[in-house]
Amino acid sequence: MWNKELKLAIKAAKEAGEAILKVYNSPNTLKIDLKADKSPLTEADRTSNNVILPQLKEVFPNYAILDEEEKDDFSRLNNDYCFVIDPLDGTKEFIKRNGQFTVNIALAYKHEVVMGVIYVPVTRELYYAAKGEGAFLKSADGNIKKLHVTDNKDILSLKVVMSNSHNCAQMDELLQKYNLTNFVRVGSSLKGCMVASGEADIYYRFNPTSEWDTAAMQCIVEEAGGIFNQMDNSPMRYNRENCRNDKGFYAVNCKENIFV
Repeated sequence: MWNKELKLAIKAAKEAGEAILKVYNSPNTLKIDLKADKSPLTEADRTSNNVILPQLKEVFPNYAILDEEEKDDFSRLNNDYCFVIDPLDGTKEFIKRNGQFTVNIALAYKHEVVMGVIYVPVTRELYYAAKGEGAFLKSADGNIKKLHVTDNKDILSLKVVMSNSHNCAQMDELLQKYNLTNFVRVGSSLKGCMVASGEADIYYRFNPTSEWDTAAMQCIVEEAGGIFNQMDNSPMRYNRENCRNDKGFYAVNCKENIFV
């Protein structure tokens, strides 16, 4: 049902990823600005945004857009269709030059995410999903694999994926309470991709994020058979007036591993 939107999102994300790599691989010193919330902004953020937005607006002029780098137009609240975009998810990881950053494009329909694309520029890996169609990983060599979460319910062997740049006392408490010692730290929406692909079992995020951080990830996790909710176990919805995910969220492989 969402094939046209998915095809365009994949094209735009890959082109934006190539534009990001040009900045990433440039020998020039990386210029970093600070936004009002003190988060970093680079030329790569702007360049990626300039690749994605015109394409979406041209093909789907009647769809609303919620974009991290654009001033919010609250007229989107009256539109059933809303693209949710993070042109460079993991700007801090980009600045560190560790490769753990992505391009995220999702589509929400009536507040429910129905399509998600996550492109990893450095590895040229493409994660994508559409509601009811499954989740997939296309590798740099063109091989396509259908994704599915693990069935691991053994708390002693659970693999936890955590944020690389955002420490959290609540997360430390969770690890200690359930004696979760097998964990890895990764940047950007790659954490959700690891749950979807079976490389990790659970991902908890207590710190606030925004809709553009989670929309594409959620679709991919859910279509891979996982569970993605807010920390109070309520559904995560999109195209909201307040686009901050203040409640936090979790992405887990099965209901037995919901610890909140």
